[in-house]
Amino acid sequence: MKNVRKIALVTLSALVIGAVFPYVNFALDQTYQQLKVIVDVLELIKDNYVEQIDPQKLVYGAAKGMVEELDDFSQFMEPDVYDRVKSDTEGEFGGIGIRVDTKDGWLTVVTPLPNTPAWKAQMMPGDKIIKIEGVTTKDLIIDEAIKKLRGKPGTQVKITTARESDDKNAEWITRDITITRELIKSENVKWRMLDNKTGYIKIVEFTGHVTENFDKAMAELKGKGMESLVLDLRYNPGGLLSAAVDISKVFMNGNKMIVFTKGRKPENYQEFRANGTAAYEMLPLVILMNRYSASASEIVAGAMQDNKRAVIVGERSFGKASVQSMIPLSDKSALRLTIAKYYTPSGKSIQHDAKNENGGIYPDIAVKVSLETEKKLLQQGDEIYFPGKDEKAEKDDKAGKDDKPGKDDKAAKKSEAVRDEVLDRAVELLKAREVLGNLKPGK
Repeated sequence: MKNVRKIALVTLSALVIGAVFPYVNFALDQTYQQLKVIVDVLELIKDNYVEQIDPQKLVYGAAKGMVEELDDFSQFMEPDVYDRVKSDTEGEFGGIGIRVDTKDGWLTVVTPLPNTPAWKAQMMPGDKIIKIEGVTTKDLIIDEAIKKLRGKPGTQVKITTARESDDKNAEWITRDITITRELIKSENVKWRMLDNKTGYIKIVEFTGHVTENFDKAMAELKGKGMESLVLDLRYNPGGLLSAAVDISKVFMNGNKMIVFTKGRKPENYQEFRANGTAAYEMLPLVILMNRYSASASEIVAGAMQDNKRAVIVGERSFGKASVQSMIPLSDKSALRLTIAKYYTPSGKSIQHDAKNENGGIYPDIAVKVSLETEKKLLQQGDEIYFPGKDEKAEKDDKAGKDDKPGKDDKAAKKSEAVRDEVLDRAVELLKAREVLGNLKPGK
């Protein structure tokens, strides 16, 4: 009962403060009356529950319950979860190889990583992971879900997925999968030339060393004769705000607004602007997005769109644009709390509003891709976006490895490849710009 006595003393102190400062007296009284309910429940459980239970577990449960009332991204983290979040990097880890987010309270696949267990199990963007080891994931916070999915390479995890049917009126298709975890190695930037003038960069996510990898890609493509660029942000779940701002600065100079944040408190208003001279200020640019592009990817697209710096092609983006602050607590647990939202330079809120059906970045040119085509594009994406893979296959052929695909096999695969309509539209736009720029009306 020591804790109860301490709280009683604190409450008494609050009442004394309230007597001195009458303006806060009522608010304090309300707060401590509400806290008394939690203390009463805690003591009743400790004294009367059928089994003895750790009080710390009850306190953490109460904290989680409070935070769950806020939004999908605020989170109470127990000490072990907080430690993992602090030390988490984009290096190597044991897992199934997916990027996830929360949507409508469910853990949702943003994209599987090529050649990972999730990829081999034919998991798809938009799949909802509804159970992990038989336990529902409804309203499960992302870090807790990741903790359950990751583990020692070679161990297994059982999950249940739900996939939307092509028939919108049909029920979702559920599937039970047992996946063996592997050592996952991820990369955040991939690039190549589409033709002798058009460069292509895919940013997988804005984490790790993405800015320096992006700079490396731009330099290499420029050295190969790049005169225009397609920046692919499809399936990009976001990442670091600083990376989104730094990459935006590559294309915009001066004091142009990139993004600003606004919350309930004045100090949560913050502007992020371009500065100095942009290395690629005049480079023609088209950005690809889809419904899984979120957070930092939306910041880049919104900045380019509002400053009329790029054309956005594809689908309306995810609409995840809330700012979380990490607040360490006294027992080494932590609170991740939403304190502000992101806004594009013109003042549009990026955050998805389900009630009013707005938010996200709307494309300048909408291109809708069917689920079946999307699935095939993802399957062949491994061949399309991994530089050096063909060269490795050719070396294996020369070494006499008959189980590797030869040139005829590769040609057959290319002839069967599904057309990427979104990417093709982007290239057409850049070529049309070049042609129209060479016209000389009146001459």
